[in-house]
Order: sequence, then C-alpha cells, then structure tokens
Amino acid sequence: MIKLKTTFLIVIGFMLISANSSYAQEKKEVFLEGVIMDEYNMNVPYAAVGIPKKYVGTASNDEGGFQLSLAKSNLQDSLEISSIGYKTYKIKVQDYLDQKEKSIVLKEDIVSLSEVKLLNPSAYVKNAVKKVKSNTLSSKHQLNMIYRRSSVEDGKTRFMVEHYLKILDYGPTVPSFDEMEIAEQRKSADYRFVNKKQPVHTVIVMAQIDPIRQGFSLKDYNWSKTGDTSYDGEDIVIIEGRKKDKKMDFIRLYIGIDTYGIYKMELSRLNSLFLYKKDINGKLVLSYHNRNPSIQGTISEQKRKLLKLKTTKVKCAYRHEAIVLSVISDRKKFDIKNINSKRSDMGDFDIKYNPTFWDTINLPPETAFYKKSVNDLESIYGVPIETQFNAVNK
Repeated sequence: MIKLKTTFLIVIGFMLISANSSYAQEKKEVFLEGVIMDEYNMNVPYAAVGIPKKYVGTASNDEGGFQLSLAKSNLQDSLEISSIGYKTYKIKVQDYLDQKEKSIVLKEDIVSLSEVKLLNPSAYVKNAVKKVKSNTLSSKHQLNMIYRRSSVEDGKTRFMVEHYLKILDYGPTVPSFDEMEIAEQRKSADYRFVNKKQPVHTVIVMAQIDPIRQGFSLKDYNWSKTGDTSYDGEDIVIIEGRKKDKKMDFIRLYIGIDTYGIYKMELSRLNSLFLYKKDINGKLVLSYHNRNPSIQGTISEQKRKLLKLKTTKVKCAYRHEAIVLSVISDRKKFDIKNINSKRSDMGDFDIKYNPTFWDTINLPPETAFYKKSVNDLESIYGVPIETQFNAVNK
C-alpha cells in the first residue's frame, strides 16, 4: 500500500464528474466535438465544457479542441463553457449539434479591480491557504487520471509511458496521496541513450512539488499583484510570490476575490502548471497538470562518437501531463483493486497491456504535448506509435 498522506487537488479542465450520478450508467449515444475560440480567433485552452447539473464534463485541450460523449436524454440540457478570463457561455446541447460550425466563441470578461478595495497581496495568499480545506474536495475521494511522461534527450522524445491511475485522496489536509493503482499501461519503443531513472512514480512528485500540499512560509516571498481576471462569475486576482533569497523562484496563484479559492497555480519549480475546477457542490478538484523540468545527462565517449555529438553532456527533460478524467466521492463506488506499493521509475512497472482499453477510453483531443511526443517517436525509425505499442507491450 502506498501511504502517501493526501492533500490538495483542485481543477479547471478535463473532468468527468459522473461517479455519483445515474448518468454514468446510461448509454452514451451523442458525440460532441469542436473548438473553443475567443473573439480574436485565438484558441482557448483548458476551458471547462459540460453539464454541471448532470455531473458530466470535459475540457478543451491546449489547442482549444474538445470532445464529449452524452446520452440522448441530455439533448435539452444546457451545455456550459467557462474559462479564466472569459464570460461563461451556455447553449442547449441540441442547438449546438444543429450548428454547422462546430465552434464556440467566448467573450472576454474585462476586469479592472479597484486598488482601493483590494487587500495586501500577501493577505490574499494567507486567506487562500486558510480556506483550502473548505474550498476544495477534502473528504476521501477517488481520482481517475491519465498520466503521461515523455523522456526527452537532445531535444527529441525517445521514450513515452502512459498510465491510467486510480488514486485515493483525502484532499488538502495531508501532503500526499493515500493509495494508488496503476490500472492500465502502455509504452512506446525505447530509444533512450541516457536513460535516467526516477526512484518513485512521478505522480508522487506531482504532490511533492505542490506548495499548498506541502506548506510554505509566506515570509520567504515578496508578494505582488500582477493582474486580475475572472472565472465563472467571480473576479480573480493574480498574486505572484518571488523568493527573497532566489528571485528566479516564484509561485503564481489565481485567487477568487470572494471565495479565496485557488483556480490556477504556476510554479517556477520544474516549470509546473496546476489547473482546478469546481465540482457540482462548488468544491475545487484537480483537473490538469503539466511540468517540463530540464536535467543534464551524461553519456559515454563511445556513445558520443556513435551519435556524433560534440559533448558527453546531453540536455534532457521529462515532460509530464496528468489529465483527471473522473472524480468519485461515493466511497461505495471506489474500485481500487491492486494497490501498487512498488517504488520505481514509472517506465519500469510491469502492467499487462490491454489494447481494448486504450481503443475505447473516452479521452479529450490530443494535446500539443502528446502530439509532439508521438511525432518524435515515430520519426526516429519511421515506426507508427500503434505499431510500437503492439510490439513493445505484453
């Protein structure tokens, strides 16, 4: 059993909040897809798309595209689209299907907060931290997510592993997850020549770098307001903290003026992003995370000559992406079976490959992150990614 002490997870995108609803048992017969844009024809990434009252939803990818499967009984329901900085857009599902152009245009929600009414920047952070437990889903719940990691060497992805994870979490009161099952796995062919290993599954690192989960001292940072925006009717203030003894280190928080909820978090540490969204009860839950830390790898002189590189020092990176697909808060519906207690590099787990699962799972459109990784892997030897999956996985 992985006993990691659970913590803080919140959301702004990729959610299927279907576990507590009879909808989850209903056959999905309507398929929605399209792209979300702003008034200037720019794609809107990570916009929440769904029917909140029916516990169903997803989000646009980093290029604004979205896909969503619904039941015929949802045709008269209102589809809601919301994103930080834009007014929430609503349209009946049937009306959207009847549109010739499968696109949604969000209007910018211009916010200019009066400096007189604003608190001191550090006060917003202090209040937000105090209210994390009340603002987030803090009771025991199950997160079902896709977690991807690409190993990049000399500017090109040379190995990728994807896990479908089932995680038990208690919310923001503890610093790590409670239990984890790697339910499904698939790997690409392995073209690495540096082949650096990590001692734990990297979803654990996702919790370890979260400053809200782990705690931090407000006094260690210089806090300032860097902007304002809105989300789903609430004004948001953007507060940035720069480390006093290391100004390149920062935490940037998107905090609700009324609720002090944290909707988005950007970190200099490992070049990380966390996005959050409200569930049907108004509690924030993790939706999407990515990070792209750079590291230095070393190869032998023999490999350097073989690869025709100028130095034995190779620039490497681990690209990570976590997409939360569903959140289950009813303990009777928790379905974690095989607790993975092994502490090992994510690419070294031995999980039986189930191609049917990967062919049928309802994922958001591929992100630019994923497309680049696949293109890199296919270009090395001209082998399609599906061929690699079938050849490498058992």
